[in-house]
Amino acid sequence: MSELNYDGSSGPNINAEASLCGKVPQDIEKCQPNHAASDEKSLQVDASYPIVADTDTTTYPDGGLRAWSVVLGGYVYAFSDDIFRYICAFGVYQDYYTRVYMTAHSASTISWIGAVDSFLTISTGLVVGRLFDRGYCLHLLYGGSLLEALSLFMLSFVKPNQFYGAFLCQGIGVGLGGGMTYVPSLAILSHYFEKKRSLAMSVATAGVSLGSMIIPILVNNLFARPNLDFATVTRITAAFMTAIMFLACVLLKPRLPPPKTHANLKNCLKRFSKDWAYIALTAGYTFFALGFFFPIFYLQLAAITHGLSENLAFYSLVILNGSGFVARLLTGLISQWAGVDNLAIIAAIVCGSVTFAFVSIGSVASVIIVAILYGFFSGVYIGTMAPFGTLLTDNMAELGLRLGIAFAVSGLGELAGPPIMGALLTGKYLWWRPAVTSGLIVLAAGASFIVVKVIIRHRTKLASGR
Repeated sequence: MSELNYDGSSGPNINAEASLCGKVPQDIEKCQPNHAASDEKSLQVDASYPIVADTDTTTYPDGGLRAWSVVLGGYVYAFSDDIFRYICAFGVYQDYYTRVYMTAHSASTISWIGAVDSFLTISTGLVVGRLFDRGYCLHLLYGGSLLEALSLFMLSFVKPNQFYGAFLCQGIGVGLGGGMTYVPSLAILSHYFEKKRSLAMSVATAGVSLGSMIIPILVNNLFARPNLDFATVTRITAAFMTAIMFLACVLLKPRLPPPKTHANLKNCLKRFSKDWAYIALTAGYTFFALGFFFPIFYLQLAAITHGLSENLAFYSLVILNGSGFVARLLTGLISQWAGVDNLAIIAAIVCGSVTFAFVSIGSVASVIIVAILYGFFSGVYIGTMAPFGTLLTDNMAELGLRLGIAFAVSGLGELAGPPIMGALLTGKYLWWRPAVTSGLIVLAAGASFIVVKVIIRHRTKLASGR
């Protein structure tokens, strides 16, 4: 099957492509980009960096020092960036705010901080994806990093029980900054890799888990020091992560120029809305996001409220994220033969099943088992998200747009999930209610991914039949 090239031109076998999309060639032509004059500024955005010529056939190095240095940049960015670092480690803040710093507010109210952070990070992908496709990659990376750094330092000025101050800084400020950098830090890998794209993206996202291992250890130990207050702890972590974040920006350099023509948003939305595989994939993303953060936000709190030692509770997130780190590295290796669609299905089913275990958490062994299993398979899922989306992308010039729309919709699940689970938990800590709800929702995501796989298989058979 031929692909549409990065610049929007089509390969020789457009009939095969049309059969996969369930459309005749004339329908495909309607979705092609408008040949309007390109924005001169966007075409000059990466003029200081070596880029390949804008030819009819785009080639990918699929390796080499420059390509893997960009993967390293993505890895370091995922480690340092608040996109998932503070989200995956937000359980530390959820516990600290609930029991110590914001005792005047309920767990459900506090969870809005992490939920809005996650929602803005993902939902802004629609706009950010369009800007990335138009060549504003470095503007987004540096601008988003600066906004996140400023927001984290401003968080250090928030006083006890000042919920709205923390909400504005850690929820809105960090979320918007993370949203500006999330899609570019992943989509830029498509400039360098084609055959090894899944491996590159999985390795890059593995940095998330490493950062989420270190942050709980760092923050919990700093909070435990009687001579350090919240402001000092926040400034230490903000300074540490800001330095690493801007180091990653230096490594992340675009290779391809922005396309001379851009996909028409209205026409593409119409085409995407008729692509049942894409609709099912977006639904799966949303279902998973709705139930995904319950174990991450509440595992440490669950361990403490069940009478387990604070030391074990503090390291529960470290175990969870450490397991996810191993999973993301392995995902990049095994996805080459196992398939990202199969891995996503397995991950969703196991994560949903493990979430039910919150009903019976009450021992050291139960906390460790839940942390290891959920951490590992949620890591597999995150490692497959972007590669799974590329399976349905027939025009790489639309990659940012496709991912942006899917992530924007799934952001609604991330916004609603934690507060809903906190409300179901109540102040009496009725753990079975959010555990069962979250587990069923994540299993629904697995069912959606199965639908995607069936549709892809059907399209492949139709294409081979021709």
